[in-house]
Amino acid sequence: MSAERLVSARGNDEDRQLEAALRPRRLADFTGQTRLKENLQIGIDAARKRGEAMDHVLLYGPPGLGKTTLASIIAQELEVGFQQTSGPVLQKKLDLSGILSGIQARQVFFIDEIHRLLPDVEEMLYSALEDFHLDILIGTGPGARTHSIPLQKFTAIGATTRQGLVSAPLRGRFGLVLHLNLYNVPELKTIVQRSAHLLDTPINDEGAAEIARRSRGTPRIANRLLRRVRDYAEVRAHGRIDEAVATTALDLLEVDRFGLDEIDRKIMLTVLEKFGGGPVGIGTIAAAIGEEAETIEEVYEPYLIQLGFLHRSPRGRVATDGAFDYFNVPRRFGGAGLQPELF
Repeated sequence: MSAERLVSARGNDEDRQLEAALRPRRLADFTGQTRLKENLQIGIDAARKRGEAMDHVLLYGPPGLGKTTLASIIAQELEVGFQQTSGPVLQKKLDLSGILSGIQARQVFFIDEIHRLLPDVEEMLYSALEDFHLDILIGTGPGARTHSIPLQKFTAIGATTRQGLVSAPLRGRFGLVLHLNLYNVPELKTIVQRSAHLLDTPINDEGAAEIARRSRGTPRIANRLLRRVRDYAEVRAHGRIDEAVATTALDLLEVDRFGLDEIDRKIMLTVLEKFGGGPVGIGTIAAAIGEEAETIEEVYEPYLIQLGFLHRSPRGRVATDGAFDYFNVPRRFGGAGLQPELF
């Protein structure tokens, strides 16, 4: 199995059930994102103290960092119901009106991939978020009239991997706009240890750290790698995970020491070999490797930048000296002078 398939596949039903079981249920159990959690805790406590719905929240950041988990935690902390949908599912105004008309007071309404809402559905959402009513057009032509349906006051939580695609009018309806950052190795190590405990899998500090280092700064990937290493440990290593077991299992899965997969390597080798380290535009990179520019920007580039292998300049993407060294590519024009540093 390739690393690309490992980290991008949605997994089978058992994996998805395990992933859900490993999610924290309370804000205190959610590792990392310290400032974001503090802002959320203040909003939650204030809403509970006043007995009102919490202000609307927009969460944005790369995939796999816990946006859905945080939405569920907010509902748990507020002790209210949780209704979940996604932008692509809401194809018609009727879909949205049907959900909102049945929503309960103070309930959490979570919209994943909110940047993919259709324009007419998004426009209907404006009044629901701001004034808590739905405007429905009845009839057509000169006899058409608008009917307003009052809604219970609720908390909307939007999640997106691409904040720039969320329109300004929609973004302005959210009182809290919070960014999730990629995780560092100590934070991921804590997550791996917690998950291993829940899975009843013995693991030492070195084994957890090795999995954390190869998890691309992403808890979802850390938990998936842990499950694969657990399988290897149960079959080949008496069920216990240490550094040697984790290293052997992850090498077998073709996950390198920085967690880079085939697409990461294609991106970096394109910049390093074909363009001498850059600068080169994201569209040119996408065309060279046969990948969508949006996917590179959303999924791959943030981690490569955080590793110190790539950085953005006004003229395009530039590889660093550390990237030349790590990928063993001779310098033709020199790098950007940065060294790789894991968080």
